Amino acid sequence: MLGGAGILLGVAAAPAQAAEVSYATDCVPPPAAGLPTVKGTTKVEVTAPATAKVGDEVEVVWKFTQAASKNPDLIDLPANSVQPSGTLKAAGAQAASIAMQGPRENPAIPKGGAMVLSDMKGKLKLTTAGDVTLTPDAYAINVFSTDTKCTPTETVKPAATIKVTAGEGTTPPGTPDPTPPPTSSEPDPTESETGGSDTGGTTGGGGETDFTGKEVKIPYACKTPIGDKNATSPVQINAKKDGGSYDLTVKFKGSVMDSPADIPADSVKPSMEVVLGGADKGTVHVEGPTNPEAIKSGDPMVISDMTGTYKPGADGESTLSPGVLTVKALGTTTTCTPEKSEVSLTLDTSAQPGGAAGGSGSAGGAGTSGSGDSGGGLADTGADDSGGLRALGFVAGTAILLGGAVFTFMPRRQASRRAS
Repeated sequence: MLGGAGILLGVAAAPAQAAEVSYATDCVPPPAAGLPTVKGTTKVEVTAPATAKVGDEVEVVWKFTQAASKNPDLIDLPANSVQPSGTLKAAGAQAASIAMQGPRENPAIPKGGAMVLSDMKGKLKLTTAGDVTLTPDAYAINVFSTDTKCTPTETVKPAATIKVTAGEGTTPPGTPDPTPPPTSSEPDPTESETGGSDTGGTTGGGGETDFTGKEVKIPYACKTPIGDKNATSPVQINAKKDGGSYDLTVKFKGSVMDSPADIPADSVKPSMEVVLGGADKGTVHVEGPTNPEAIKSGDPMVISDMTGTYKPGADGESTLSPGVLTVKALGTTTTCTPEKSEVSLTLDTSAQPGGAAGGSGSAGGAGTSGSGDSGGGLADTGADDSGGLRALGFVAGTAILLGGAVFTFMPRRQASRRAS
């Protein structure tokens, strides 16, 4: 009796004997990436109950046996950073589109390492007796909030079949929509302090403690993970006196740009070396917090205010100018160097013990307004008071690069004739 019960249970719970299906696929990175369509081969196994009855809700599993086999030599992908989603087509006795999604679970993937995608799962409510076939369709691969979208370019064969028998009652056909992505609010750019003159902070006397710098347009040459970028950005340096030192705030005025892709929270961190000149010499390190909230594609992308403390090392008029800007995002670093410098703030300073002059700062004086390195400077990219360092589109570009280029398909059986 026990043996018979075991056989009966085995028949009732037996999954379909899913054969592997293979189909040609075009994968398209996000449009803003500017990357070409990637052509490759997807191989999938679909598992579902071999038999069921009308009214049952069954779970189906999509297993990638080959989707993206290599991570190019661009960047290491951390663990749990890759998530697949897609659509499974039901046909035959019942037609439906089944939303499939896998967990964001993967081992750390080094540059050049094999890609690993989690199994996707979905549910189908059975409404009609007969054979229901299950066929893989389009899918997307999400990395750091960007999607690479993959679509079959040939007719795909069914990967599994469910034999559905009549049951008690039926339910209307239809499947639930995929869970919508979470929304995020856009950053709130901080407006500059009011007061002060456009020639720099007040120097000396009067007992003043707040000094508002002049907004200066700085031409930057940036080295980014996806190539060199040139841009001109309005920058302002403000100061607040605290004893013999000054608390500095460096502001990039207005929105940097509209983000061309989703940027996750806590992924963008800026810093700068403010250049000292005039009586003082050296640099002052300032840095800003990471973005507190995710930035949706199309929303303004803003560099947070950067702060630091300036301890003067000389008596006299000392100037402060925007220097090298560094932005770290998604495990990458972009460095932007001014091609010419301009003074934003002048302060009447008194030397403090351990102050900047003669210290470890490697930069020399910033010079006067309009002065700078030889080489003719850099053409203005059109940024104005409401625009900013457009080169920082590298942040979204890096995410797009991760979301697109890492999924270069290199099928093992077709490696010799794959598209680059």
